[in-house]
Amino acid sequence: MTVIVYRQVAFEHLGYLEPILAHHAVKVLLQDSSTPPLSMEQVLQAAGVIVLGGPMSANDDTPFLRQQLMSLELALTHNIPVLGICLGAQLLAKAAGAPVYKNANKEIGFFEIDLNKEGQQDTVLGKLNHRETVFQWHSDTFDLPHGAALLATSTLTKHQAFRIGQSAYGLQFHPEVRPAMIAQWCLEDVNCGDMAEIEKPFDPDTNAE
Repeated sequence: MTVIVYRQVAFEHLGYLEPILAHHAVKVLLQDSSTPPLSMEQVLQAAGVIVLGGPMSANDDTPFLRQQLMSLELALTHNIPVLGICLGAQLLAKAAGAPVYKNANKEIGFFEIDLNKEGQQDTVLGKLNHRETVFQWHSDTFDLPHGAALLATSTLTKHQAFRIGQSAYGLQFHPEVRPAMIAQWCLEDVNCGDMAEIEKPFDPDTNAE
């Protein structure tokens, strides 16, 4: 079983998801901006597609983002399981026809999300508590795609989690991050502007296991 993983930048990787995939003997076909584009047949043969986060916008017109949108559109059409995280969720929403745009507020750090009734009954997110503290790092948001089920919200961002069909999930928050990953993100040059705007510094070890 092979899952395609789109990684935008080296420092935003699978994190906690990597050992989970390995435990279930799931092979990873890693794609980044330096790898040759996948064919339609390769996408259709995959057991799933994971799209990770990154500092760029889903509205940027780059070859690599166009590849990801193509893969997501194919996955949605052929009911291939999808997990989109942060930018990945925004790309999933865009692939489903919803606009992506600047949020009224940035969420950078640890914030609470609330699962609605649909989320509490969901076969995946329903395993979480009704209210969870999760890590966020985003300035964009999106409209809920037509026909999608909203699963979770937060005070600053209405669309924190959604599901399209039975197996395509978009999560605006980061369930994959380890404390060391968060610490590294804070040091990356591309994130310096965001870090300068943070009013209250956060501890990467918050909620660490």
